[in-house]
Amino acid sequence: MPEAPRGAVLLLHGGRADGLGPPPLVNLPGFRMRPFGSAIRRAPGGDGVLLGSVRYRLRGWNGDRADPVRDAREALAELEFDGPVVLVGHSMGGRTALRAAADPRVRGVVGLAPWCPPREPVAHLAGKRVLLLHDEADRVTAARGSWAFLDRAGRAGALARGVVMPAGGHTMLRGAADWHRLAAALTLAALGTAPLPAALADGAEPGVPVPAARVLTGPGGGGG
Repeated sequence: MPEAPRGAVLLLHGGRADGLGPPPLVNLPGFRMRPFGSAIRRAPGGDGVLLGSVRYRLRGWNGDRADPVRDAREALAELEFDGPVVLVGHSMGGRTALRAAADPRVRGVVGLAPWCPPREPVAHLAGKRVLLLHDEADRVTAARGSWAFLDRAGRAGALARGVVMPAGGHTMLRGAADWHRLAAALTLAALGTAPLPAALADGAEPGVPVPAARVLTGPGGGGG
């Protein structure tokens, strides 16, 4: 743990719509998040950032129970840090991060191929960064759900932006290096330890996503 953290990041892995059993000991969704943590540590602005991950007690969202949200809230309550926090979540973990962002310490959310069904609450995201990355070829969670969520969140006062990833589907395996690099840059921008890429400037329309190539190669995008 850094002696004087400048911010904290919590990683939230994916899961299932329904599942009342615990995640397996060899939990592939959890392993999938490890390279994102490494990329955050290595990226400009990543030094001095406290990094943690949430392991769910149950594998599923489970309807109105929203079980992983309870786990995320408990992790935030146990976090011995009063500064700014960013939540980074994949798939079900993205939905969990968006719900758990009601915590006043949470400055922003970076969602990776997030699960954004209609009518998800957005009012609690006012004033927070909401940055969603999605490949429109994803066959597990729909990118159009992410863009619709961003539009509603932006209208509710969130600083909401989307990035269209050119490959990776839901697993984010193809083009993984770009997913890791871009997610790290956006996480640290949301935390306030690095600049937001110019392609995602606040003048952009929240429901109109930007191609990843513009974000990666433009000013502040970490390209080159």
